Amino acid sequence: MYIRVHAIPNAKKEKVIREDETTFTISVKEPATQNLANKRIREVLAQELGVSPTHVRLLTGHQNRSKMYSVEM
Repeated sequence: MYIRVHAIPNAKKEKVIREDETTFTISVKEPATQNLANKRIREVLAQELGVSPTHVRLLTGHQNRSKMYSVEM
């Protein structure tokens, strides 16, 4: 399954908004530096989908707010 994520780093609160079945907007407190926001988004997305973080892989958007993840269910 492929999931599109619009990332918002440096947010005051963590928040997950499910736009539709495969599109999310995720706000995290971590900054975008040193891959911290990407790691936290992966954890939050895994928790939201009910899978282990090892089953969530970032495909595109490593340095962009628009990201594509692959999720093994």
